[in-house]
Amino acid sequence: MSEVSYSITDLAEEFGVTSRTIRFYEDKGLVEPERQGLTRIYSRSDRARLKLILRGRRLGFSLQEIKKMIDLYNPEVEPTEQLNYTLQKCEEQLEKLKVQRQDINEAISELEEGISDLKDHLDGQKNSQSGAAKKLA
Repeated sequence: MSEVSYSITDLAEEFGVTSRTIRFYEDKGLVEPERQGLTRIYSRSDRARLKLILRGRRLGFSLQEIKKMIDLYNPEVEPTEQLNYTLQKCEEQLEKLKVQRQDINEAISELEEGISDLKDHLDGQKNSQSGAAKKLA
């Protein structure tokens, strides 16, 4: 039975990214496809790594953090170090996102208040202009 393999196009389509993105991750040492001439052949392991990379990026982790999380994985030993590092980074990222959410909520409130003030001001101008027009008529 042969190993399942994927082309760069297969993975790009599956994950909704460009081939250039996948080559970038390859340049950074995050995935290591085999080569047949100039053609890249990705394994199931490469596919799994790419899935983890994209999830990590979506969650806001740096490529350096993602690489360390992945590189700490060793199927031959208990993954305690990997799990502890990943837990620590997840907790840190959660705190960052909570702060960002608070900042976003404050910005939304300020914008809503500003929009309301601007609309009130514009409505006030329309009313005073229509009143002045009636006086002239």
